[in-house]
Amino acid sequence: MIVPMKKVSLIIMGDKKTETLKKLRKLGMVHIEITEGSGERLNELKEQISLLESAIFIVENKKSTDEKEITVDESLNIAREIAFLTEEKKNCQSEQIALNSELERLKEWGELEPSSIADLVNKGVDVSFYEMPKTEYESLDDSVKTIKLSSNKNSVKCLLIKSEHEGEILISLNNYKLELPQISTEEMKQKLVVLGDKIKSIDEKILSYGSCTNALKNAIKACEKEIEFEIYATGMADENLSDDNNRNVSVAYFKGYIETDNLDKLKDTAKSNSWGLIVEEPTQEDDVPTKLKNNKFVSLIYPLTDFLGAVPGYFEYDISGWFLAFILIFFGIIFGDGGYGLFICAVAAIPIIKSLAAKKTVSPTFLLIGLLGLSTVLWGTLTCTWFGLSPEQIPQWLQNLSIPVISNVYEDRIWHPFWTQGDVGLTTAQNLQIFCFSLALIQLTIAHIKGAKRNKSSLKMLGDIGSILQLFGIYYLVLSLVVNPEVFSFGLVISGIPIGTVAIALIGLGFVLSFVFSNYEGNIVKSILASLTNIVSVLLGVVNVFSDIVSYIRLWAVGLAGAAIAATVNELAGPLFGNFLFMIIAIVLLVFGHGLNMILNVLSVIVHGIRLNTLEFSSHLDMSWSGHKFKPFNEQID
Repeated sequence: MIVPMKKVSLIIMGDKKTETLKKLRKLGMVHIEITEGSGERLNELKEQISLLESAIFIVENKKSTDEKEITVDESLNIAREIAFLTEEKKNCQSEQIALNSELERLKEWGELEPSSIADLVNKGVDVSFYEMPKTEYESLDDSVKTIKLSSNKNSVKCLLIKSEHEGEILISLNNYKLELPQISTEEMKQKLVVLGDKIKSIDEKILSYGSCTNALKNAIKACEKEIEFEIYATGMADENLSDDNNRNVSVAYFKGYIETDNLDKLKDTAKSNSWGLIVEEPTQEDDVPTKLKNNKFVSLIYPLTDFLGAVPGYFEYDISGWFLAFILIFFGIIFGDGGYGLFICAVAAIPIIKSLAAKKTVSPTFLLIGLLGLSTVLWGTLTCTWFGLSPEQIPQWLQNLSIPVISNVYEDRIWHPFWTQGDVGLTTAQNLQIFCFSLALIQLTIAHIKGAKRNKSSLKMLGDIGSILQLFGIYYLVLSLVVNPEVFSFGLVISGIPIGTVAIALIGLGFVLSFVFSNYEGNIVKSILASLTNIVSVLLGVVNVFSDIVSYIRLWAVGLAGAAIAATVNELAGPLFGNFLFMIIAIVLLVFGHGLNMILNVLSVIVHGIRLNTLEFSSHLDMSWSGHKFKPFNEQID
């Protein structure tokens, strides 16, 4: 159920904001409706979160099992230290790159000592190093004094002794001159060793903070709570009023929502703190948060809806129970294979058993996965589908557990309904299609029954009844057009009842009721005029009902595709089991093929199974999933 809420407005003195918010946070019951805030403190907290996130990114892969318990301030200091060490490491690495690049440039010159060359220059011997093309070297004037250091067929390395007569010549040779380093190559190598040791020391220091990962994450959560506090404090509306003595008085106020059952506690708190409190019933115009409350079994669907971010609006329906029931059915049909279901159950059983052994609460996620696995096992049992094996490869006792009309064991058999004659009948595949369409009829009918129940005190309920009549009529139309027109003909008469004629009558009567009463708001004429205004949408609505029912055939089609892939994998791997070497390849092929098929089935559940709940079913409920979660302002760090 959706927990009933009250809209509350709290009025306080302007200088009591912080004090009031602290008391509300301690109370932990009010969902405050403020979305904007400002101020230096807010910016500071955001910077702190950014700093902490950067630190976590750096030490995440160095996480230690020996986690330390530290305060938020200590976590921030550690984050700053990590940021400083990381920057220092980057500087060392940059210097390393520069030194290695310099050594690479000078490696063919051997060991160079710039200070020795500087001593020669100071003594009046101006020398420079050059590397020039051999032809250029040989064309030098004889007056140019050089010492050849090395050469090859293309170039010459030489030492040139400068004199006052060689200025123009030296200018022409500038492109070949070696730029001497600031320090000797030996010093560079020593410096690289020092830098390497320093980087190693920095890495060890950062590694030591791996035990603080969880503390850093908790510090982020604490900062986020402080941000929430600052947003409420700075985003709260202010008004300057005048008291009886014409003095300006600052008043602050904000709106929020509280569970109806907790309203008395808020009233008592407001009274004891002299707060002004206005309590109202929420309206359709209000952005009311949604809190769902269900039993433990129905609540197992929450991990899935949380993953999808699907929250019903406050004025919509809580379909958690129906969502769980139908997703279990849809999952089982789409996966379709009892063998796959056993594997899913085994995957879920491991963490469940561990939690029970450790006397910890079992995660609802694993319980849900286990249920989905059991659903798949059940469907695989009913249809005799196990690991993509053919019926003759499956033990007889498993075959006996299946339901003949939908079992793969009897897929070549024709089933003759009691009203048919001769060779007219249904195949196993057609029986499965009928089952899927019947699911559509049941689920969509439930949607309109819920609508009729909500509108039971209004003639608008007749519009929902009309939709139900249309569903039944169009259901037979789908069976005739999609499944088998001979078995479900429009001339069919059973026990004197013309089934086809009744179906058409239901569609017509249902359309009239929907047309007249679906927009009813106290005046039938206005309701009819509203339908006439949207006549195209009204007519398309009938088509949409047809397409919504047909849409459920995707369950059968996707399940059939998965079964075909599983069978193909088995056919490819089967012949390889005759040889030991090929047997290994066959096992790899089976694991990869069936694993890939299961992944595709998971995607199919998300795309198709969930769609039927959140689109087809929800559209008949007029649900848009426009809600957001009820999050009371409290001290608890999630």
